[in-house]
Amino acid sequence: MEAIEEALRAPSVYNTQPWRWRIRPGAVELHADWDRHLVATDPDRRDLLLSCGAALHHLQVALAARSIGFNVVRLADPENRGHLATIDFGPFEPDMADLALYSGIARRRTDRRRMSRRPVPTDHLRILADNSSRCGAVLVPVTGETMRRRMLAALDEAPHEEHDHVGYASEWRQWTHRYSGSHDGIPAANIAHSARAPSASFPLHPCASGSPPQRSIVPGSGSGDDAAELVVVATRGDDALDRLQAGEATSAVLLAATQLGLVTTPFSQAFELHSSPQRLRRDVLRIPEYPQLLIRVGWPASGATELPATPRRSLCSVLCVDPMDTSAVEPEAGI
Repeated sequence: MEAIEEALRAPSVYNTQPWRWRIRPGAVELHADWDRHLVATDPDRRDLLLSCGAALHHLQVALAARSIGFNVVRLADPENRGHLATIDFGPFEPDMADLALYSGIARRRTDRRRMSRRPVPTDHLRILADNSSRCGAVLVPVTGETMRRRMLAALDEAPHEEHDHVGYASEWRQWTHRYSGSHDGIPAANIAHSARAPSASFPLHPCASGSPPQRSIVPGSGSGDDAAELVVVATRGDDALDRLQAGEATSAVLLAATQLGLVTTPFSQAFELHSSPQRLRRDVLRIPEYPQLLIRVGWPASGATELPATPRRSLCSVLCVDPMDTSAVEPEAGI
């Protein structure tokens, strides 16, 4: 139960925390919480699966730190697509790579602020790529001025396209205007901070009012650009298993970056429309793999203060205590 509590620190789209956990003798099950699916923002459930995959990897790291052996079976129940993984306990075989990531769980933050102009060493990027590879994904650096500009243009256009989708603005408003004391969603303070000092090179989702966002400054057009790198988590396929493993790889990359002293910002908005990943794959990255998520990584800016942890739901609120609990049952199509 302590390990699951630490898994709840995983990042998720809009901090929706779309997961449920069931503890049974000798195993833990991870289920999707369909009630927290963002139908307008995430129509094909890519973000939901990425979020749950990140929580699954966080759990593996937390279990390894407690010398608890396990075996992960992903998507083991073809009759229940909401049952994403079963973690069976067994003999402990230490994974030094997972153990090395453990302290990053408590320290990792999504940092939307401008980053330092200090370049990220190639060796550091290689470490991040190795961690992604261990989880079955490829980490593709967005290198070269042309590719970088194409990617930033796609990021800049995505919020405008999404804003025209029915329900998108209301979902954004719902998860950025949580009531006082809420344990999910994006805190208003984080939104305000981003609005006061946005990263000129990396557009975020539209403002909380639901009005169309302002276009962002492209790197090279101003003097305030930082030296953050862009990397894309990509997989060889694009089914539910690939997306779940992409979430695990995202967790590994974020925790490894934290251990190296780097700060990170995951970006999903350019991947949320049905056609967007295909366009990025074909026109921007030009790779055979399927892009799943973009991560901005760099050194914290000089004088940057430590960000507070975003809120999380309690363990009791995410546990399935009733074997007939229907919250983990997939809704009918279109609901």
